[in-house]
Amino acid sequence: MANLKVLRNRIRSVKSTRQITKAMKMVAAAKLRRSQERALATRPYSERMQRILRAVATAVGDQENAPPLLAGRGESGRRVELVVFTSDRGLCGSFNSSVVRAVRSRVARLQQEGFQVSITCVGRKGHDVLKRQFGAQIRKVHAGLGRRLSFQVAEQEVAADLIRAFDNREFDICFAVFNTFKSAMAQELTWRQVIPVPPPAPEKPAAAGKKGQQPEVESFFYEPSEEELLDVLLPRNVAVQIFQALVESDASEHGARMTAMDNAVRNAGDMIRRLTIQFNRTRQAAITTELMEIIGGAESLKG
Repeated sequence: MANLKVLRNRIRSVKSTRQITKAMKMVAAAKLRRSQERALATRPYSERMQRILRAVATAVGDQENAPPLLAGRGESGRRVELVVFTSDRGLCGSFNSSVVRAVRSRVARLQQEGFQVSITCVGRKGHDVLKRQFGAQIRKVHAGLGRRLSFQVAEQEVAADLIRAFDNREFDICFAVFNTFKSAMAQELTWRQVIPVPPPAPEKPAAAGKKGQQPEVESFFYEPSEEELLDVLLPRNVAVQIFQALVESDASEHGARMTAMDNAVRNAGDMIRRLTIQFNRTRQAAITTELMEIIGGAESLKG
């Protein structure tokens, strides 16, 4: 009977766990819809901002007075800052571990090539893992942004800190690594250069049947001067790119958590079925044993 009691307690425990994971799945699904809409709405603005600044970088990037946020400092760029976006909570599958593995690999390669690497962690989970190996290289930690996610938070806390560190020559180039939302079951690991503005991508060759057609070059007219606009646009661009990484990571986190909890609910159901079968077989065996003992005792009395 002791075995039956253990099995009964295990079944009850797994059922309680299934209720919790089912509730977490429903909460993640509700949050995912809002986060997905926010991520999709941010992409066009971020992409257009990058296109404008890349066009400006092509025009004024070689000038001596070009802002460092636009053209860099013209130095060797041996100091690299990595902004790592993870979640503050777990139970979201491989969402955090995929980012951490990529960062570890990139840091090891950069150090072998002689670069000085510093890390900014956006999210508690990434910091908890990376500090074991790169504790001395972690420059800043931003935790709890997911609960108050907004453009103002991204601009005033993360982007402002990165710009200040760049102005103080703590790094020469900055990359952000985060999960881009594709669907509830798929996220794409993304590396993006944030500071300075990355150079424009090479033009694709003309399509077949259009030989001799020149690629379309995007041009802009600026009012007031380019210098005045860049003083406003360059810090804003850093904030926009950081905000997009935050909302993409937030949507990816909820999608990964919903998928992980759905798998947990299914696994709990399978475990309950197996334990129930084992419980019924054990109970049947115990009943059979008791009947055999009763029958044996009755026969011995008759004899």
